Amino acid sequence: MYRTNTCGELRLSHAGQTVTLSGWVQKMREFGGMTFVDLRDRYGITQLVFNMETNPEQFKLAQKLGREFVVRATGIVAERSNKNPNMPTGDIEIHVDSIEILNAAETPPFTIEENSDGGDELRMKYRYLDMRRAPLQRNLMLRHRMAQSVRHYLDLQGFIEVETPVMIKSTPEGARDFVVPSRMNQGQFYALPQSPQMFKQLLMVSGYDRYMQIVKCFRDEDLRADRQPEFTQIDCEMAFVEQQDILEVFEGLTKHLFNEVLQVQFEGSFLKLPWEQAMSEYGSDKPDLRFGMKIKELVTRDTKHVTRNPEESLLPGHASRVTRFDSTGFPAFDESEYIGGIIAAGCAEYTRKQLDELTDFVKKPQIGAKGLIYVKFNMDGTIKSSVDKFFDAAALQGWAEVTGAKPGDLLLILAGKRDKTLKALGELRLEMGRQLNLMDKNKYVPLWVVDFPLVEWDEETARFYAMHHPFTAPKPEDIPMLDIDPGQVHANAYDLVINGIEIGGGSIRIHDAGLQKKMFEVLGFTDEQAEYRFGFLMNAFKYGAPPHGGIAFGFDRWVSLFAGLNSIRDVIAFPKNNQGRDVMQDSPSNLDEEQLKELGIKIS
Repeated sequence: MYRTNTCGELRLSHAGQTVTLSGWVQKMREFGGMTFVDLRDRYGITQLVFNMETNPEQFKLAQKLGREFVVRATGIVAERSNKNPNMPTGDIEIHVDSIEILNAAETPPFTIEENSDGGDELRMKYRYLDMRRAPLQRNLMLRHRMAQSVRHYLDLQGFIEVETPVMIKSTPEGARDFVVPSRMNQGQFYALPQSPQMFKQLLMVSGYDRYMQIVKCFRDEDLRADRQPEFTQIDCEMAFVEQQDILEVFEGLTKHLFNEVLQVQFEGSFLKLPWEQAMSEYGSDKPDLRFGMKIKELVTRDTKHVTRNPEESLLPGHASRVTRFDSTGFPAFDESEYIGGIIAAGCAEYTRKQLDELTDFVKKPQIGAKGLIYVKFNMDGTIKSSVDKFFDAAALQGWAEVTGAKPGDLLLILAGKRDKTLKALGELRLEMGRQLNLMDKNKYVPLWVVDFPLVEWDEETARFYAMHHPFTAPKPEDIPMLDIDPGQVHANAYDLVINGIEIGGGSIRIHDAGLQKKMFEVLGFTDEQAEYRFGFLMNAFKYGAPPHGGIAFGFDRWVSLFAGLNSIRDVIAFPKNNQGRDVMQDSPSNLDEEQLKELGIKIS
């Protein structure tokens, strides 16, 4: 046999036993007449010992070994004289009687150890070598354990796993589809599913009232740390349910995973935060609640969002109500729809260099602020700001009263269009959280974000787009507003957010054909377009669709959260790079002319 034990299981209790191990040579060390070899498999590392005096033949063979050679070694388990407390097998070693080289290896292009000297692109090119490293193995084993735990929990809840098609009809609404040409139907194309959305709704129509699937999905969109062109969802749907039913089941799944995998427990129900409150207080629909630092609104001139105390003063020359803010002709404020800020407690000692770096941060194109205003409320009672020439000390002290700033605090202010400024403040809040070490990696704060807008208006195309997807149901009380002001309709939707990461999201679905038709009208679809894209689903609704809803979780994101990683690439066995390329296979790649001819395709 190739092995009697793995390289991670032997302990002092095995001393005196003859064992056979197989694996890869991690490293070699020579000390006079002794050679020490670390042998590795996915279970761990065991030290092999070769002695020139007691076994010169095997000692000479050990001299021929190199890094990543595949070998089989047989010997006796013995207690180590110099124990290694950092290794599970550090109390023992194997005194080798015989060793066999099963496969020699070239020297790898980077070290295959806990911390590699290989860069991202190099490790991606040789991913099969990178996956020999312990961190990658831990991540993939964590992924496996989480998948098993998800299936176990949902099975106990009565869910059944149903596979849905991978080649489907293209319905380009949202992210771009990956398309697949059909050889048998030249000029026509399949699409790879962005999600199994319509199929899981059809399963509800078919009577499978609790469906789940751990499923591959595909979206041709710009990539970042938490996106890949192909990714995995925990996809679920339930019939005869309302929103609270779904939240309870999947809050239970969340608690189950945290308890089973991380031994972390949560008491009580998760916070439910309305979308508008999340945006106004945190500048994000996926707020990180491990720390406070809520956004403080100073001025808003958009009457749709005015919810302030009637006794608060009005800014001269404006009809909408605003928080007290005495302008003295500062254009950046007078011309802004919205002014808001965050308080960095105890940061009044920030240097000019640090403040300049924060200014550069908010001016980044992806954030888009025009500038940053700061106010230092010093411990000695003095106030220093970047707008001293426009506002006197009394006005600045008024800002402290409005925002709750205390001596020693730093108030950071942005101004501009409301939505854009809130998002910029949200990014600034996260940056300050990073700088002040407020994001405890051992702390988890889950919440539900609810009551999203149903649709959002796009100025460029002059039409509404679904905030989630066209099958999301509006809140029942808002349905009459579809004919009056669709932009004010709330969706019966919900996202699970943990530590600033959107782990999953879903909604109650439209199950009434008439309401679905109205939704298509709001989104600007003609009857013909709706029939062409979604006719099979609409026809299914005619035969008795139950009330239903569901949710999908980003499985890769969830695993990376549990692994303490900022990127999902290292919890996926064979990921793509930031350009969507598999540098190991060198794909995507060109097709030869014969293949293109069979498909009826010409490349221009």
